[in-house]
Amino acid sequence: MALSFLGKYKTSFFRVLLFAVLLLPLWMFLIWWLTPKRKLEIAILDKTVLTDKGREHISLDWVLNQERFAKSNNQLYEKQRDYYGFFPGKGEKFQLKGLERFSLTQLEQLSNDVDATYFTDTYGIFKNEWYKQGDAKERSGIVYGGMSRQDIGFLKQMQSKHKLIITEFNCLGSPTLPIIRNEFENMFDIKWTGWIGRYFDSFDTTVNKELPHWLINNYKARHNGAWPFHKSGIALVHSDDRIVILENETHLRNELPHIYASGEGQKHYGMPKKIKYSFWFDVIEPNTSYNHTVATFELDVNENGKEELRRNNIPSSFPAVTVHVNNDYRFFYFSADFCDNPVELSSSYFKGVSYVSWLMYNTSDPQERKSFFWQLYRPLVTTIFNDYYNSRKVN
Repeated sequence: MALSFLGKYKTSFFRVLLFAVLLLPLWMFLIWWLTPKRKLEIAILDKTVLTDKGREHISLDWVLNQERFAKSNNQLYEKQRDYYGFFPGKGEKFQLKGLERFSLTQLEQLSNDVDATYFTDTYGIFKNEWYKQGDAKERSGIVYGGMSRQDIGFLKQMQSKHKLIITEFNCLGSPTLPIIRNEFENMFDIKWTGWIGRYFDSFDTTVNKELPHWLINNYKARHNGAWPFHKSGIALVHSDDRIVILENETHLRNELPHIYASGEGQKHYGMPKKIKYSFWFDVIEPNTSYNHTVATFELDVNENGKEELRRNNIPSSFPAVTVHVNNDYRFFYFSADFCDNPVELSSSYFKGVSYVSWLMYNTSDPQERKSFFWQLYRPLVTTIFNDYYNSRKVN
């Protein structure tokens, strides 16, 4: 009798539990939908939009949507339309809606109207990849891209008005002209070394068909036609076309670059103490006079790797997240393609989804970048915008 009662009770309990689990997504959506919107007008700039998926700024849109930040008309941001830059159309058609079309008066007005700006990518679109002529893995003429004089003028206006500025790779490298880059560096006390880098899961040209041909050719041109690499590792590229390859085991103790957060980075910005990073980054010099570093890139090199870096004057440790938060202006520089992650915007419609984010990625894959979004980008950028929104409310 007792066992029968317990059996029925146990069955009922699991039915209720199953029902609650099935209803959980609905409750998460309702809580998100009922959360009040918060007006924060942000000028998003993205010049590298090959498709309407908006991959290069989707991580930002995810955060804005999850946090219910709205535009001036109280509508949430839309990734296909709410940015300045390159707008792909059907076939080979496109529209250019960057700041280049703005007069000085219009730039001044824009800086008055918006609360913040985020330059997600100024690299741009090139002829081979857009018109699909020739080899997309070779360099070609540019269709649109690079930081412009108008971009710099707008950033100056935002800086003078003490508004939030977030920038990231690639703002400093090619195709931005050196004179524009120098102006950016002087404005924000950032100094690029001329080096960029990326992890590749294989340097074997017979296996990895995604290796850029220009990378291989430029290396061969300076090494008597040799390309002796077959394992995974890190490719470093200088603006003068020098190539340095750090191969796993040959030069590296750990094949992947890692980002290490400082105490402030962990405690205030919610970043993990250590996380791998497998996409493009740039190497900048730290500046402790005006800025401070809350996260650092580390290349785990062995003695051969140290010698290779020393010979080319490349540091093994350099800033990943640079911060300037003071009364004069608020500025962040992310030394990598932070905003470009393979995330689905649909998950941002569920409040508290970050608590089950571990279901959405597999860290055993060296090249996966979803864990980077969930563990580092999401808490970092969420904190930045929440801090800024709250500070404006107080003021």
